[in-house]
Amino acid sequence: MTCASCVGRVESALAKVPGVTEASVNLATDTARVEGTISDAEALLRAIERAGYTGRVRSGVAPRPVDTTSSMLRWQLLVASALTLPLVAPMLLMPFGVHAMLPGVWQWALATPVQFWIGARYYRGAWSAVRSGSANMDVLVALGTTAGYGLSVWHLIDPRAGSGAALYFEASAAIITLVLLGKWMEARAKRDASAAIRALQDLRPALACLVQDDGTEVTWPIERVRAGDRLVVRPGERIPVDGDLLDGETHVDESMLTGEPLPVVKLVGDRVTGGSINGEGRLTLVARASAAEGTLARIVRLVEDAQLRKPPIQRLVDRISAIFVPAVVLMAVGTLMGWGLVTGDWERALITSVAVLVIACPCALGLATPTAIMAGTGLAARAGILVRDAVALEAARDVRVVAFDKTGTLTEGRPRLAGFYPAAGPRSEALALAAAVQQGSEHPLAKAVVTAAKAEGLAIGSPEQVKAIPGRGVEAVVGGATYALGSGRWMDELGVDRQPLIDGADAAAAQGMSVSWLADVSETERRLVALMVFGDALRPEAVEAIALQKADGIRPVLVTGDHALAGIAAEDVHAGVLPEGKATVVADLARHGSVAMVGDGINDAPALAAARVGMAMGSGTDVAMETAGITLMRGDPRLVTDALDLSRRTVRKMRQNLFWAFVYNAVGIPLAAAGLLNPI
Repeated sequence: MTCASCVGRVESALAKVPGVTEASVNLATDTARVEGTISDAEALLRAIERAGYTGRVRSGVAPRPVDTTSSMLRWQLLVASALTLPLVAPMLLMPFGVHAMLPGVWQWALATPVQFWIGARYYRGAWSAVRSGSANMDVLVALGTTAGYGLSVWHLIDPRAGSGAALYFEASAAIITLVLLGKWMEARAKRDASAAIRALQDLRPALACLVQDDGTEVTWPIERVRAGDRLVVRPGERIPVDGDLLDGETHVDESMLTGEPLPVVKLVGDRVTGGSINGEGRLTLVARASAAEGTLARIVRLVEDAQLRKPPIQRLVDRISAIFVPAVVLMAVGTLMGWGLVTGDWERALITSVAVLVIACPCALGLATPTAIMAGTGLAARAGILVRDAVALEAARDVRVVAFDKTGTLTEGRPRLAGFYPAAGPRSEALALAAAVQQGSEHPLAKAVVTAAKAEGLAIGSPEQVKAIPGRGVEAVVGGATYALGSGRWMDELGVDRQPLIDGADAAAAQGMSVSWLADVSETERRLVALMVFGDALRPEAVEAIALQKADGIRPVLVTGDHALAGIAAEDVHAGVLPEGKATVVADLARHGSVAMVGDGINDAPALAAARVGMAMGSGTDVAMETAGITLMRGDPRLVTDALDLSRRTVRKMRQNLFWAFVYNAVGIPLAAAGLLNPI
């Protein structure tokens, strides 16, 4: 593809294929993203071919092929420049009083290879466009240079023209050379903008060391590694796929994936990520997923999807691009007829119309937005910020309110049981009962209770009829009795008298700690069993993150399901909010400006979806990351400010690019039509 008109043509062709609901084409990556119920990918390829292009279906595992366009254009540009320089040199020397033009035959000999060999790409592109009933940048270049070249050949062979007839071989050759220079610069810009994707793809090694059933080790292509395979990673090697450590301990460098420069200690049972670098230890791990489904592959897909999705600002460009080239051709025809009929100088009329054709630049319109998005999302990926789509990237610039979840976002998300207070009876008996109720639960508070009970060597029973009550807690049968474990609000709803332990709960809440209650709800008379107090350490960066938000003119708000957080001076605090209530709070906050929600858990998913921009902590759940438009791979809330700043800079660059693309054409084309510019 050569310009924005090509993008529109390919998108239109793909959209007509039965089952396609959306097709998005990126000029900067030469890639199409197609959504819908499509059973036959060949139908998409045939549609692309009918539009005058060729394509292929990309494999989910295979890396993007190395783009050789830039190197090919470079040597073509060198050849074209060597042939064109003798043609334009006399023009450059004229201001110094040197008038020495090459003989006409020599000019023809130098210009012809440039016109039909180097310039063959434009003829091929123009023919494909015209054959499919449309026009693109190649049509403009082919029409303009052929007119200049053809007029020169006519003057050269027409005996009536005489030896003093004007030749425009240097114009047609220089135009092709200069457009080729632009294409080379364009290819370099595309390559540089996609550097982050290539860097991420290069993190994955081509081979893995597989441990077979008999204990022997074999070298295995990474594409053949499957979940459950045992792998060996030697010191200094890249970890091939996501896995769990079976043997060995080491430090792992995850900086390219998370942006965190310090190596992370990994022990047996810890999870390691494919693409990270093993430090000093020899490791044995079991693969959690294939290379195509691992964290690194998902990151690459997220970044590529973000680069393919179009922001709202691109819609205006698409509408203009659809009529741009035909409008320029009509303007060139009008220029030709106008100058010819008014002045009678048809030669000058032709050259003026050629200037109109060759100054028009639809490729600038087509590249203005995608190159900025590629650069922005690529830089973000290197910093540990994954932008899911360009809509979120553009929307983030308008954020005026940031709503933070507490647990796992501003805190480390690893709560511990800081206090356990039985209402009556032995402490150990009540703690074992609480652990039994939460046995098997993945909730962080439940894990903290079970861990504390095991640390004290208590025997934990097996619960029956376990039932989770969203936003309230869990109910289970242990030893024939029914117990409820959860929030104070739920206890009040159940009619449990919390008064005996309420003072301790209030004191803990005042210190920013979370509290849970355990009650026996078997009988009509509900009996309080115990109060549990949980502490979750504040992330070291949390206070600075809130301060950065305020300094940036953004209003930070805390929205949490339990208590407020000590040490965090948020502008507004919403405590004790149920999961469904978080979305309501976000909607209310939207009255004060565009809202970003930052969270990490399943209970944050509704609020992440309701916010203008959802930001998920990479240490959180997959549900949160799937719902959010932006994922922060490193557990550092300061990245929120970085993400918002990156959004503002990227949108500013998109608008700058579009401004200059429009201004260049809006000023250049009328000047050319007025005869104030020659084709070169």
